[in-house]
Amino acid sequence: MKRLSTTQLKPGMVTAEDVYTYTNQLLIPKGTVLGDKAITKLEFYSIINLKVEDEFDKDYLSKPAFYEDKSYAERVKASPEFLEFKKRFDEEVPKFQNMLDNLAVNKLQLSLDNLLDFTLNLISSPNGYISVFDMLHNMRQYDDLTYVHSINVALMCNVFARWLKMSEDESKLATLCGLLHDIGKVAVPEDIIKKPGKLTESEYTIVKKHTFEGYNALKKHNAPEHILNSALMHHERCDGTGYPFGIKDNKIDTYAKMVAIVDVYDAMTSARVYRGPMCPFKVIDIFESEGIQKYDTRFIMTFLENIVNTYMLNRVKLNDGRIGDVVFVNRSSLARPTIKCNNEFIDLSAEPGLYIEAII
Repeated sequence: MKRLSTTQLKPGMVTAEDVYTYTNQLLIPKGTVLGDKAITKLEFYSIINLKVEDEFDKDYLSKPAFYEDKSYAERVKASPEFLEFKKRFDEEVPKFQNMLDNLAVNKLQLSLDNLLDFTLNLISSPNGYISVFDMLHNMRQYDDLTYVHSINVALMCNVFARWLKMSEDESKLATLCGLLHDIGKVAVPEDIIKKPGKLTESEYTIVKKHTFEGYNALKKHNAPEHILNSALMHHERCDGTGYPFGIKDNKIDTYAKMVAIVDVYDAMTSARVYRGPMCPFKVIDIFESEGIQKYDTRFIMTFLENIVNTYMLNRVKLNDGRIGDVVFVNRSSLARPTIKCNNEFIDLSAEPGLYIEAII
């Protein structure tokens, strides 16, 4: 028996304890054989670590693994748009790290215009906005999670705001809210964030305080109210299960609601030791089954519907090995569209045993 962080888990591991949410709901019982979806569920509920048995489930190891489809990834990575995006991204990450560190300790004056120019420079090429999601799914090689995650969330919030038909000024504000939402993590000791064992109650309290730390750091710079609230409230949930206050629905800042969705989406589509970036349809499925009640309905449905729509007519692989094209989105079950395989139309919403394994 050993205790591992959630990021160290692999399919086939067996839980050695009951796993509860921070509101004391049983999430996964002892003796569960962990699969891709179970591990992602743990990440979704912010479970930091848990005990697992020393032995793998050997039968599980013989089953197909859910790795990113390399042919799709290689096509994206070979495109001129991606090469230009990656070049800019590589140049800007160290600059942003320096800016965020200095802002957090009040050694640099907050300039929203400079931060916005820095972010929008990454997506100023004529390739459009939708492809940002494709590109970010293939930019997972960084260990520097706080800084890269913040840039990812900013770029996705920029796209999200356009999906919500926000004005240009509102889109810029949403971008800045995403960029600065995790500034408080700079104040959390690295040995706590990366601790391999179970966090003590006092250590977990310190982790949760990154929302207050971010709010206070930005308040010293007289940041706009929505940016302050996004740092403070991006872990709040509409059903009251979030932190730091456990507030519900209309008490949560509008922009914080947007950041909350994108924050979780980016975390769930990040690479892990046993797979590449998770297929967006798997992520959508988890949001639909686990998270609709946690987020503002208009925001979450707009976000998910538009992600699905970006993959209309794309070729996908089903879990039974068949290859087909996405031809129709089922609004009542976004993760389970209709697929055309040869001359057959397969409505995944009516086929509970089938699902999209990869985009190819």
